[in-house]
Amino acid sequence: MGKKKVTGSSKPGYRNKSAKPRVVLDTNVLVSALLFYGPPNRLVALWQEGRIILLVSREVLVEYLRVLSYPKFGLTQEEIKELIAENVLSYAETVTVGSHPPVISEDPADDKFLFLADDGQVGQIVSGDKHLLSLEEYRGIKILSVRSFLEIF
Repeated sequence: MGKKKVTGSSKPGYRNKSAKPRVVLDTNVLVSALLFYGPPNRLVALWQEGRIILLVSREVLVEYLRVLSYPKFGLTQEEIKELIAENVLSYAETVTVGSHPPVISEDPADDKFLFLADDGQVGQIVSGDKHLLSLEEYRGIKILSVRSFLEIF
């Protein structure tokens, strides 16, 4: 599987229930999935087996890299690059995100996940973030906890 660039104008499988689920993961879910055992870790197999389609954007990727470089994780820059390249980018579709009006005033940094999901035509955002989860839905896109997503899937 390789990277595929998607723009907001193309709509392959747009929120199509019969197609593979197109999913955006917020940073805490992705980091937990890659570094720890538990429910989020089950997501890795789902995207690597092609059962879900993981989407990333430049803005989201920058945040993934920034958070993985926190000292508490003890990863070198080389380990981080390898982790992302081999476990995420090798499987994910890259989406170019357009301009959007702000949505979450309490934490505007969370908007990048909403915009990626909208422009990438996903059906679900999987999150552990209270600001995102409190929305429950954004423009027809369900915002679910890891457990809720895994129960549905």
